[in-house]
Amino acid sequence: MSASIADYPERLNLAEQVARIERSQEETRKFVAEQHKLMAEQSKLLSEERKLSSEQIKLLAEAGNLRVSRFLTPTAAVVAAIAALTAATPVLVRWLGGGG
Repeated sequence: MSASIADYPERLNLAEQVARIERSQEETRKFVAEQHKLMAEQSKLLSEERKLSSEQIKLLAEAGNLRVSRFLTPTAAVVAAIAALTAATPVLVRWLGGGG
């Protein structure tokens, strides 16, 4: 019996080491699960970022078209007004009493 009493601190130390290892393994499992969760979230966010980037490209193209339209529409209106006045010039001259 004296041998088993002498082994008690060593067995206790071994049990403490095993318990520490098991706690460490459980903590590692928790970290791995959290890492997987974060990686899935990152993947989801990257997918959303890609969608938003393509939407941003579409909106930038549309904004460019609007800038062109904003310039061309008034220019086209001025050209149309000049053309209408040019076409109406003979009528206006006669109406104002000029040129016979």
